[in-house]
Amino acid sequence: MKVAILKTGAPPPELEASFGSYPEMMMTLIGHDGFEYEVFDVQTGALPERGAHQGVIIMGSPSGVYDGDAWIQDLKMWIIGAHGRCKMVGICFGHQIIGEANGCDVRKSERGWGIGVHSYQVEGRHSWMDPPLDTVRLPVSHQDQVEYRGVSTWVTLTSRFCPYAGLIHGRDTISFQGHPEFTPEYAEALIAFRGERYAPHFARQALASLDGPNDREIVGQWIRNFLREPIDGSGRI
Repeated sequence: MKVAILKTGAPPPELEASFGSYPEMMMTLIGHDGFEYEVFDVQTGALPERGAHQGVIIMGSPSGVYDGDAWIQDLKMWIIGAHGRCKMVGICFGHQIIGEANGCDVRKSERGWGIGVHSYQVEGRHSWMDPPLDTVRLPVSHQDQVEYRGVSTWVTLTSRFCPYAGLIHGRDTISFQGHPEFTPEYAEALIAFRGERYAPHFARQALASLDGPNDREIVGQWIRNFLREPIDGSGRI
């Protein structure tokens, strides 16, 4: 199937040289078995024709969905018009802007930064969640998060720090606040690069969490499963 990856930001250049771009990280996670990828740099105005791809993945960004940049508003309107024409997956910023396009409210959280690996409780059971998990551990890097969900939005992952960490919008869209595409090595390098933003003890705790287990590969499988399901399937068991 044809999958468009919407690039909405980039790693720091020093890290991109070693770890690759965010679309490249996602392609490595999802793999090429049955998937043909095309990358669109949304910040330069590149958006795919709606319906030209069976799947769309919207990546992370240092920008906030509430920033006034024209490309952010253009992307939000593109998302609204794409419902029913493709399967969509949002990651971090992608999770947030899909939420905004579906009536959610995204803000800079009073709970502060989320970095390292966070654990979430799984809410509900859906056919694409195979293999099933009761909790999910993912690398994260965010201050913004969905604070209120829309009326047509259902929760799949939740925690006290981030109550709306995984969402379903209608029948064709899922999203995750965490970064399944981040390897622990990249997450560690990003924390080190941004070290001045975090209190030293907070950074040490986050780095220690990266040494433990994570479920990024399983969430990658969930995304593959979701993209392969028919667009008109509910996905609910």
